[in-house]
Amino acid sequence: MTANQEQATRCGYIGIVGRPNVGKSTLMNALLGQKIAITSSKPQTTRHRILGILTENNSQLIFVDSPGIHLKETTQMNKVMNRTASSVLANVDVLYFVVEGTKWTEEDDLVLAKLKQQKSPVILVLNKVDQIADKGKLLPYMQEMTEKYPWTDMIPISAEKNVNLDKLVELTGKYLPLGEFHYDEDQVTDKGGRFMAAEFIREKLMRLLGDELPYSTSVEIERFTMTPRGINIDAVILVDRDGQKRIIIGKNGEKIKRIGTEARIDLAKVLERPVNMNLWVKVKKGWSDDIRALRSLGYLDN
Repeated sequence: MTANQEQATRCGYIGIVGRPNVGKSTLMNALLGQKIAITSSKPQTTRHRILGILTENNSQLIFVDSPGIHLKETTQMNKVMNRTASSVLANVDVLYFVVEGTKWTEEDDLVLAKLKQQKSPVILVLNKVDQIADKGKLLPYMQEMTEKYPWTDMIPISAEKNVNLDKLVELTGKYLPLGEFHYDEDQVTDKGGRFMAAEFIREKLMRLLGDELPYSTSVEIERFTMTPRGINIDAVILVDRDGQKRIIIGKNGEKIKRIGTEARIDLAKVLERPVNMNLWVKVKKGWSDDIRALRSLGYLDN
């Protein structure tokens, strides 16, 4: 890279924050053009801080996806997720505050209160505008939003339908600091295959199980080995109670087989190699309220 090129290069971190289930992970995946973060219709699907890296022309945008900031902290897991989400606010160059269309809730107020303590430029991202039945309500709502906070910019988008995402990237580039790229131009995330395997299995748990059960589960990768023929994975699904174990296994093992098959297919696409996966279910009572267990599962840095 020449001195002139280096001078023109921009690189920075963009924190994607908001309450649960507003489409933060879907947005990051759409911006990257590939699946990095897991998604489901259930709130609090994202539990970790995940980087997604988009390098275009002379700019490198490093998106930081995070758990949704939520009101209830009923377990240590909830507290850790809120802490992870809040930490993103203070260590980025730009913030996307993602909200759902024209729906504003008490949890949006909670996120906004945290934003007011930060100095980074904040872009209000109105997601899911394709789902607004009366489009005439959008402009008055945007006007109303200008009274809540001095946003750096405001943009309506649909992450799912790929509406206005190019404009969002272009808009963001103006606020990135000058500097060298932090990552190789072909790198799209900071997470490795072992992490992705655990997340993809957990995504299927979120999607294929009832409303409450997924929140009582986590995934631990016991073996992740690369061979000339592909990747071999042994994984354990952790649950709180024996009854939950039976539900996940399903009649004649049908449920756990489907979870494994769907996770394996998605993972093979991302890693671009054949995947062989074995799943087991283990009861570990109170894991979500146990700091030691959370640390061993990778939810805590130290």
